[in-house]
Amino acid sequence: MELRTLRSFLSVAREGNVTRAARSLHITQPALSRQLADLERELGCELLVRESRGVTLTDAGMLLRKRAEEIVSLADRTELEMRAPTAEAEGDVWVGCGESRALEVVARAAAQLSTEQPKLHLRLHSGNRDDVTERVDKGLLDFGIVFGDEPEARYEWLRLPWMDRWGVLMRSDDPLAAREGLTLDDLHGRRVIASSQSSRQEGVEEPSASFLDRGGIDLVATYTLLFNASLLVEQGLGVAVCFEGVVRSGKGTPFAFVPLVDAPGVASYLIWKRYLPLSRACDVFLHTMRACCAEGDLAAGR
Repeated sequence: MELRTLRSFLSVAREGNVTRAARSLHITQPALSRQLADLERELGCELLVRESRGVTLTDAGMLLRKRAEEIVSLADRTELEMRAPTAEAEGDVWVGCGESRALEVVARAAAQLSTEQPKLHLRLHSGNRDDVTERVDKGLLDFGIVFGDEPEARYEWLRLPWMDRWGVLMRSDDPLAAREGLTLDDLHGRRVIASSQSSRQEGVEEPSASFLDRGGIDLVATYTLLFNASLLVEQGLGVAVCFEGVVRSGKGTPFAFVPLVDAPGVASYLIWKRYLPLSRACDVFLHTMRACCAEGDLAAGR
């Protein structure tokens, strides 16, 4: 498979029409149709269902679309990195992370680099642990931030100076809002909104999971992004089990956050693939991250 052919296939998948795709690619429709036919012949399967008004993807076509997007993205990034001069950092650094205040150290490094290395650009991707590690493994992300136990042996890692704390986000007028701390038993009979990601990821079991196992709370909704869950909380649907500090709470906000006293703190780590040479831009970013972590004032006492 050639990159040119994969780009053509992605254009057809995006447009849903061979003629429009050919126009966007500045080639003739017969030439594009031949490329697609040759690709199907090479792979030994049909990728498109051809209809009078356009085309749709088969199951194989949808799988190829996903893989082709990854391959083309990686090829584009590689080309940019190879063009970057060795004397200075230039290009993109891709970092994946879930919602956590741990990203503050990345923000600090990015702010420093914006003046020292103006041609270096940070690209953030939001996702849970499984999504982030998969993208790091495939080379689609240069770095990821994960939570819990020390990362697996296939990664190099840097521990960040932040410990996330589990707690409960609620409306400021909730009867529990005046409490200094809660236990899971305090949620008995309450409507709860919990994270939709796996409740038993390695080293970072969500505290509501153990309570859900034995019953006693009403799981009314799940979330991927806590901001969206906070809108449900604000409307009184329930309380959200989450990390502290992702959504602002306290005076001047509609929310209160009360920590769970029986939930351990969660460590955070910057990871990257072991044995994989870093681009100049990634090497500079990592050096800056190490310096920011060494300052040690980002909630180090949590």
